[in-house]
Amino acid sequence: MSWKWEYAFGAEVAARTAPANFLARVEEKADELVRAAEAVHIHGRTHQGTDPKGGDIIVPGGMFTYQVVIRHERVYVVQITYLGF
Repeated sequence: MSWKWEYAFGAEVAARTAPANFLARVEEKADELVRAAEAVHIHGRTHQGTDPKGGDIIVPGGMFTYQVVIRHERVYVVQITYLGF
């Protein structure tokens, strides 16, 4: 499997201060997004079109915003928001 996810931009900095249980939920959902993207975009590196619109995912404690970049075979977590609920 070449598809992976990673933090991008300020999300990496924000992840350093977020609680571990919240980050575990973010990472679980990011893993699910990777599996879905890999199933839909089998030949990602040869993709010629535009990338799909990203989105927001709500997890216990907050939310995160992601973007799929097909030719990179990556799901980027671009923002995380810990609300503490």
